[in-house]
Amino acid sequence: MGVLKGMKVVEIAGLGPGPFCGMLLADLGADVIAVERPAANADHPRPSEIYNRGKRSIILDLKKPGAADIVLQLVEGADALIEGMRPGVMERLGLAPDVCLARRPSLVYARMTGWGQSGPLAQTAGHDPNYVALSGALWLATAPGHRPEPPPTLLGDVGGALYLAIGILAGVLRARKDGRGQIVDVAMVDGSAHMLNLILSIIRDRGGNFECGKPASDARHFARSYRCSDGEWINIVPVEPQFYAELIKRLGLDHDQRFVKGQGDPKAWPALSGEFTALFASKTRSESC
Repeated sequence: MGVLKGMKVVEIAGLGPGPFCGMLLADLGADVIAVERPAANADHPRPSEIYNRGKRSIILDLKKPGAADIVLQLVEGADALIEGMRPGVMERLGLAPDVCLARRPSLVYARMTGWGQSGPLAQTAGHDPNYVALSGALWLATAPGHRPEPPPTLLGDVGGALYLAIGILAGVLRARKDGRGQIVDVAMVDGSAHMLNLILSIIRDRGGNFECGKPASDARHFARSYRCSDGEWINIVPVEPQFYAELIKRLGLDHDQRFVKGQGDPKAWPALSGEFTALFASKTRSESC
C-alpha cells in the first residue's frame, strides 16, 4: 500500500544502479517486473540479492526471436521501463525507445549508463570507482598523501540510481498530466559530479582551492576523525560556532584562547589538530563519547 501503488515498472535486469532504482520504486509500492536472463539459479530464492525485494520477475533470453514482443506486451501496461545496457544494445534487441514509446506513448523510458549515450567513453566498460574518479569526487575526498579509495558502491551506483528514480517519477508526473512519455537519460559520472554541488560551494567560498583533499580534511581540528586509546575511532564535526563552543567546553579547553579563536583561523588548524590527536588518544572512545 505504498504511495506508488498502481504504478507499473518493467526493469530489464542488470547490475548495480538499475536494480537498485527498481528496488526503490518497489519499496514505495510500485509493481516492478524484472526481466531476467536465463541462469542456473534464476528461478530459485536468492536472499543475497536484496535489490530484488518486492519485485516480480520473468525469465527471458532477449536475444531469442519473439523475446522483444513479450517485453513490448509488458510495456503496454507500464508507466516506466528501466534499462542499464551499454548504448545501442536495446536498439539491437528491438527495444529502442521509439519502438517502446510507439507501443506505449505515455511510457517513461529510463536509461542508465556509466558515461552517457554518446561521447568518447560511451562504449567503455566502467565501475563505480571509475565514475567517482573522473567526476572529481575521488580527488576532493582524498587526504593529501593518501591513496585515493572511494567509498564502495555509493557515489556512482547508488547516486546514479537516485537520479534515475527522480527522473522516472518526474516523467510519470508529466505523463499523467498530458499523456506524453519521454526518455530519461542518466549517467553515473554525471550523478557523481552533480552531488559535488555542496562541496564545490564550500570551495568557492574559500577562494577556489582545489588542492587534493582540501575540502575533505582541510586540517580542520574540529571536523575529522581521531584514534582513541582503545584503538577505536571517534568522528567530530561541530562546524557551527555554538556546537564548537560546546565541544571545547566539554573538553575543558574553553579557557584556552587558541581553541576559542581557533575555529576561524586556518593557520592554527594543524597545531590544534595535533593537540586534539593527543587528547583523544588519552581516552577510550566510550570515555570521549
